[in-house]
Amino acid sequence: MIVIGLTGSIGMGKSTVAAMLQNLGVPVHESDAEVHALLAPGGGAKSAVAAAFPIFKFPSIYEKKTKAIKRKALGDIVFSDDEKRKKLEGILHPLVREAQNKFILKNKKMGQAMIALDIPLLFETGGDEFVDVTIVVTAPFHVQQKRVLERPGMDEKKFHAILDRQMPDEEKRARADYVLQTGLGRAETMRDLKKILESIRSAK
Repeated sequence: MIVIGLTGSIGMGKSTVAAMLQNLGVPVHESDAEVHALLAPGGGAKSAVAAAFPIFKFPSIYEKKTKAIKRKALGDIVFSDDEKRKKLEGILHPLVREAQNKFILKNKKMGQAMIALDIPLLFETGGDEFVDVTIVVTAPFHVQQKRVLERPGMDEKKFHAILDRQMPDEEKRARADYVLQTGLGRAETMRDLKKILESIRSAK
């Protein structure tokens, strides 16, 4: 079974490509969705996060009635504090990795020929060591910027702060096995994605 590592900086179209892979019959494990599930009520990370960020110190990250974790509020707290961010990553990353391993084993048993792991910080976290091939999704900066600034609650300052925390797109492209451009529209992206998958299968 071939394991693809799918990544790309914010606003590059990675989620769109992940959906295209699904439509092409390639199961995708999405790290962001896994984190969402881990932090949800009853999620596997809730108790550890509550211990690391107790409600009496960080009341803003919990719903008053349900005590559920508010992901955006938690994100706002750790975004500008490296120590708190590393503490949260230390909880979440091993659990996401465990979920990825289960996903791989499940699909292997089912006889799946190819799967993808959608990992936003693939290279930053060393996740590329655990996949067979990497695809970096990219787009011209003006396209990326337009996409990101259209998101709710986003502005120029936050956009550039996020970019500063991610590996530069140029470096990601240099490290990737395949680079997928998404700036020319969905049809072109789908055509190029199919070519990449054919190349991966041929190489295997």
